[in-house]
Amino acid sequence: MRFGTNSAPRYGIPVTMSEHGLRAWRILSSAYPIATPFLRLRADRVELPSGIVVDEYFVRESRGFSVVFALTPDDRVVLIRQYKHGIGEVVTELPAGAIDPGETPEACAARELAEETGYAGRPPRHVRSFIADPTNSDGRFHLFVVRDAVPTHAPDPDPTEEIEVMLATRDEVRAMALDGRIEAGSQVAAVLVALEALRLEPDA
Repeated sequence: MRFGTNSAPRYGIPVTMSEHGLRAWRILSSAYPIATPFLRLRADRVELPSGIVVDEYFVRESRGFSVVFALTPDDRVVLIRQYKHGIGEVVTELPAGAIDPGETPEACAARELAEETGYAGRPPRHVRSFIADPTNSDGRFHLFVVRDAVPTHAPDPDPTEEIEVMLATRDEVRAMALDGRIEAGSQVAAVLVALEALRLEPDA
């Protein structure tokens, strides 16, 4: 990697990697060693800009997921706690879930909020979308704010989900994202970005 005349990149200044600029890898072939409704793993044979060929570069294909920052009429945030088998721990997070085939991220947000918590509110408002894991996945996640969320029915979680619903103030949720009580990177980003978007709203 070349950094021009300096031995290290300067903060805030784009780094030129080569005189040709940054280039995409060329996919020579692809195969799917795993293709299930829950995990679709693609194995690419790729040629790098340098000419080097990597025989197996694995990419998780994904429709993405939605994250919901739901506020009750008294301005409390709807949170959930549940066991996550990947990390083997109980985690605290905003309601979230994978987008179903043919489903929009907005519809996913409303559905996941209802299924996981039994809450419903105003139509979800899109705040922004994020790249989830650019190294090994093509997925993105989408952050929505739902105002005036109230419990309207019993939760209907997936068979793998055992969920506890809790409420917290905006300040409490911000503190949780900063001190590690909310740990998942996507969730920390969603909390802080949602809070800033709400702060900038005229009626916030």
